[in-house]
Amino acid sequence: MAQAIINSLVFSGIGIVVLVIAFFAIDIPNRHYHLWTQIIEKQNIALAILMGAFAISIGIIIAAAVHG
Repeated sequence: MAQAIINSLVFSGIGIVVLVIAFFAIDIPNRHYHLWTQIIEKQNIALAILMGAFAISIGIIIAAAVHG
């Protein structure tokens, strides 16, 4: 039982790290557009929805990879 919990925590941590790396992989090429400024300061709803959908889709891919 303890091994299953540890495995879940490790894979969750790896999944979060991969999700953050994937977000920055999208953000870095778009430095002239600066996603964070567009979403937070300029209230760009369309970009926020797009990035939310991106995060969900990458999360689903990571979950499927972890689950097997």
